[in-house]
Amino acid sequence: MDATYKVSGMTCGGCAGSVTNAVRRALPDTTVVVDHVAGTVKVAGPHEAEQVKTAVEDAGFDFDGAAP
Repeated sequence: MDATYKVSGMTCGGCAGSVTNAVRRALPDTTVVVDHVAGTVKVAGPHEAEQVKTAVEDAGFDFDGAAP
C-alpha cells in the first residue's frame, strides 16, 4: 500500500531525518520519503497507518492522518 500522511512539528532537515529513520526502523520493507516543508511522509510498501503513526509519535512529532 502506498500512502501519504501529514506530520506536524517538523521544522528542518534534521526533523525529517528523525522521522525517516523512525519509520524505516518500524517498516524496513518500505520506501520512506519525508518532506519537512510540506509536512508529509510518503510510505511505499506494505504497512498500516497505525504503524506509521506510532513511529512518527515515537520520534516526537504529531501524526495528523492521511494527507489529502
